[in-house]
Amino acid sequence: MENMTLHQLQLFRAVAKHLSYTRAAEELFLAQPTVSIQIKQLTKVVGLPLFEQIGKRLYLTSAGRELSETCESIFERLSHFQISIADLQGLKKGRLKLAMGTTAKYFAPRLLGPFCQRYPQIEVSLKLSNRERVIERMTQNADDIYILAHPPENLEVEARPFLKDALVVLAPRDHPLALKRNIPVACLAHEPFLIREVGSGTRMIVQRFFEDHNVPLTVKMEIGSNEAIKQAIIGGLGISVLSQHCLALEGATGQLAILDVQGFPLERHWHVVYPQGKSLSVLARTFLDYLFTEGQYIAERASSQMLSNLARVHSTA
Repeated sequence: MENMTLHQLQLFRAVAKHLSYTRAAEELFLAQPTVSIQIKQLTKVVGLPLFEQIGKRLYLTSAGRELSETCESIFERLSHFQISIADLQGLKKGRLKLAMGTTAKYFAPRLLGPFCQRYPQIEVSLKLSNRERVIERMTQNADDIYILAHPPENLEVEARPFLKDALVVLAPRDHPLALKRNIPVACLAHEPFLIREVGSGTRMIVQRFFEDHNVPLTVKMEIGSNEAIKQAIIGGLGISVLSQHCLALEGATGQLAILDVQGFPLERHWHVVYPQGKSLSVLARTFLDYLFTEGQYIAERASSQMLSNLARVHSTA
């Protein structure tokens, strides 16, 4: 009997998790035919069907469920082995798996740079997704550490705030409200709004704020990228609420205006999150120590410089 490979089991695990060849291929950055071929080969090795398709939906067979449980046991033991090896190597080698909310991309590189320079043989895997997808990864214990603006309320997690953030109302520089002060929230009721996709933490906060103020949102367009929203604002398609960190590169162009709306900015914190009871490796614990000392200082300094530059551009415009 031909032996199944670890690579095949990794692919099978992804397909079993999503019950979709397409989503498994996207997660693993592979072409869908590659995944399909490997699953066919694995099915041949097992000698029984692992999946069955009913209509347009994919289901695990009995053999597939057995293999799925076996895979979880195998990869859990491998994870413990990697933690033990990293501990024995004294942090000289290892892999750190991080998952963060999309907006974290504006400060994550500044945080990771010095840490990676200090430990050059460490491999860092960084997944950037909206809040819903990051929480999904957390429930699957797919990563070491998670960074979210708002920790999940329905899961038992350890959550520690480490970086201040604020949501601001953005409009084009020539918007009629750009020079107004202390703008009532009700004035935004008829403004065309550009909003993030369902599952975004920013969208959740924005909708809650306007609901609390009994002000309806006139949604012009749903856009799944902060950068695309900024370009849409510049193009005159509407206004939006985004994190101040999204303006990190905006000082040079000055094409956006922060509207002085009552109740804004909406202050929040980015949190370091991981499931309660999770056994953190030496590498993960070292990264946490770095994050709450040197890393926190680096992120706060970068944020202060960005806001200072933006304020200077606005005062001279």
